[in-house]
Amino acid sequence: MKIVIALAAASAAFCAADASAQNFSLNPNFGSVSLTAGFTPDPYTVQILSGGNIDSSMSIGGNCRGTITDAPDFRLNYQAGSFDLFFSAISGGDTTLIINAPDGSWHCDDDSGGSLNPAIQFYGPMSGQYDIWVGSYNGGNHSATLRISELGF
Repeated sequence: MKIVIALAAASAAFCAADASAQNFSLNPNFGSVSLTAGFTPDPYTVQILSGGNIDSSMSIGGNCRGTITDAPDFRLNYQAGSFDLFFSAISGGDTTLIINAPDGSWHCDDDSGGSLNPAIQFYGPMSGQYDIWVGSYNGGNHSATLRISELGF
């Protein structure tokens, strides 16, 4: 019984850290956009400065890596159609990608986009708000281009 209580307390502490680490009520650092399936131009791009002072592996956990800010870097309000949705970041530095989907699930990547660039694909994406962070794997800041596409990486 003591083990169950300890696990419940540890789980509650982890959830509390998760909720306080990223603040969805803050305005995104680099803006937001509303896109509807079939949007043009595709890809939609925005310039981002990666990084922050929060270690995402501690604040979010799972396979999330890199340092990020409290506020999202960018916010996408998306009206889905029949296309998949692709997110990627292109940078000369080692960046990561962290996305909080409309259902509250976390999606993280480091290097799936080739070289040191992250990429995440949503198959049959849902409509709603996507909060996006472009992290820096080893700290610091890197100029990056966030790409949002329905045509692929």
